[in-house]
Amino acid sequence: MAEHDEQQQGESQEARGRGRGRGGERGERGREGRGRGDGRGRRDREEKDSDLIDKLVHINRVAKVVKGGRRFGFAALVVVGDGNGRVGFGHGKAREVPEAIRKATDDAKKAMIRIPLKDGRTIHHEVRGHHGAGKVLVRPAPAGTGIIAGGPMRAVFEALGVGDVVSKSLGTSNPYNMVRATFDALKNQQSPRMVAQRRGRSVAEILARREEAPAATEA
Repeated sequence: MAEHDEQQQGESQEARGRGRGRGGERGERGREGRGRGDGRGRRDREEKDSDLIDKLVHINRVAKVVKGGRRFGFAALVVVGDGNGRVGFGHGKAREVPEAIRKATDDAKKAMIRIPLKDGRTIHHEVRGHHGAGKVLVRPAPAGTGIIAGGPMRAVFEALGVGDVVSKSLGTSNPYNMVRATFDALKNQQSPRMVAQRRGRSVAEILARREEAPAATEA
């Protein structure tokens, strides 16, 4: 009888061991599956971010006066775009330059906007923008003109993907205000499709009126 009980106990322990083994294998396979999924997600995000164009516009050293003296830090202004009509800007502060640039780049990626472009190379019409003391004038240009702009404005157009444009800064030379004024001008851009939807007309009618306007002025 004792031998029979010992045999039953041995069989039950062996069964429990097989159960734990199967569960452990399933757990390991589940963890491996989750690891593979996370890896693919990270790679997709890295590939998406690698397609973006980032331009460092300005770095400013700032100082904070404390009891023991002055504590230095850095402020960075970065413009990010995909070269195909989407662009954004951001700024970040940190004790080290690389960390400030990273914060500014992340801020710019979160604030990206889409700007309508004509033929994928220039803007649709002349527009002005301002922010504080910054005032800018932006005009479309024929193919082959290139980017006629200075400093901060050039960085915005290169990240946006504009190849032909003429611009002029009419106010302050502060890079923060110039970038914000340039974005204010770009936000006021309207394509013929946007105007047609607002007026309830077709794009062909809008373009025909645009061509008739210069002819009437010359006459």
